[in-house]
Amino acid sequence: MTMDFGVVLQTNPPASRVVQLAKLAEAHGFSHAWTFDSHLLWEEPYVIYSAILAETNRITVGPFVTNPATRDWTVTASVFATLNEMYGNRTVCGIGRGDSAVRVTNGRPSTMAELRESIHVIRELANSRPVEYKGSTLQFPWSKGSELEVWVAAYGPMALKLTGEVGDGFILQLADVDIAEWMIKTVKDAASAAGRDPDALQFCVAAPMYIGDDMAHMRDQCRWFGGMVGNHVADIVTKYGHHGSGVPEALTDYIEGRKGYDYNTHGKAENDHVDFVPDEIVDRFCILGTADEHIAKLTQLAELGVTQFAGYLQHDNKEETLRVYGETIIPALAEHVTAKA
Repeated sequence: MTMDFGVVLQTNPPASRVVQLAKLAEAHGFSHAWTFDSHLLWEEPYVIYSAILAETNRITVGPFVTNPATRDWTVTASVFATLNEMYGNRTVCGIGRGDSAVRVTNGRPSTMAELRESIHVIRELANSRPVEYKGSTLQFPWSKGSELEVWVAAYGPMALKLTGEVGDGFILQLADVDIAEWMIKTVKDAASAAGRDPDALQFCVAAPMYIGDDMAHMRDQCRWFGGMVGNHVADIVTKYGHHGSGVPEALTDYIEGRKGYDYNTHGKAENDHVDFVPDEIVDRFCILGTADEHIAKLTQLAELGVTQFAGYLQHDNKEETLRVYGETIIPALAEHVTAKA
């Protein structure tokens, strides 16, 4: 039982700080540096990826998550193929239907059909292969040997089914063990039904990670996450109804107190639209506390088949959290090999 570890960063200025944190994450053994992708709220991530890749040796970078609506799919594929040519194949594409990046511009999340087709077009082009697009066969003549996996962020039944059918990986943005078990099984069942090997997919659970012992403070620093997740859950409840949706009630019950949402504080510790998120949900969705408490929950997730934990660092204890992960938590979840048997 082994697990990869990623860090999820916001591209707030100065960009040099984002690069610094990605370098620190690599130094502490993290394999992935992900960033939000919302071009009005934060700086352009793909520009920053180039700087991260230039100043690191191993870490893989990618959006958490991009969407089919903001950019032409061929442009997105070109960025990944270019980064791969420049720095080796150290990119991954997280993608979903679209939340803040499209809602802030009064757009709409993409349809399932659009998401499915975009995954195909982006993946084929960014893997140096030809693809049919708008009636033509397209290919990058300059791209050779580029490799890109596309991981799909999903909550609702239709998106989970799509993920199992076409995704290289599944991104679940909450660390509740019971919900993760249900969603991972749903994705694996969809993969099996589509004739795919469900164990060939990557399963990434993402949530705020905070090392400390002041639970009240840690909860307040991470309560924003319940609000962010609430946006997606509200869409699901609107579409499928509160009960009988196939979505665990633990996920749907807490949003009954939700009253609006301000994207200007999206993903920020000072988000003032998340009072409806109770402590229980913060504890269930996030990973907070001592190193031992983190290890215990991560072990449960690993046993469910989670292959990567990606920790959000939108709080006031970034460096210490990375240090404890590097020195204690990541080694605890690694495969143990002895020098002499």
